[in-house]
Amino acid sequence: MEVIKLHDKNFKVCMTARQIDEAVDNVAKKINSDLKDVDVPIFLSVLNGSFMFTADLMRKIEIKSDIVFVKLASYDGTSSTGEVKQIMGLNKSVKGRTVIVIEDIVETGNTIEEMYRILKEAGAEEIKICTLLFKPNAYRKDIKIDYAALQIPNDFIVGYGLDYDQLGRQYKDIYVLDE
Repeated sequence: MEVIKLHDKNFKVCMTARQIDEAVDNVAKKINSDLKDVDVPIFLSVLNGSFMFTADLMRKIEIKSDIVFVKLASYDGTSSTGEVKQIMGLNKSVKGRTVIVIEDIVETGNTIEEMYRILKEAGAEEIKICTLLFKPNAYRKDIKIDYAALQIPNDFIVGYGLDYDQLGRQYKDIYVLDE
């Protein structure tokens, strides 16, 4: 089993690129079906972590759509700070539009809650949440997760866009902390 070292921690593979691709494919099919009658929905990718998921997902989206990016931050090392900071905000009107928020991982739900608030204030008609990874045991909010490619335990993971203090995003597999 491949182990990688990032800073002071070791990580081992927990999901292969093939497993991830199959999960992304399933989510894309569901979105294509659910939103086929929606007039040009906006996919809103939350950077940095979701960049790989967004790229792979959008290659599989067959409906006419628009894409925008925002950058939020809520992590310090391996734990959430509990505070969501907007680093690069919404720069496109979402008034009256259907918006699909693309997240890399949903844990406590703090980032989703903040993004939902921002989009509601900006006049989005409908907001759907799409995440690559969902940690149901950590989720503490009432906002519905419409599309979760994979459910995982409450472990710290890296790879496929996710990082540990800015390292590890480039890996095609997902790795779990090897304690």
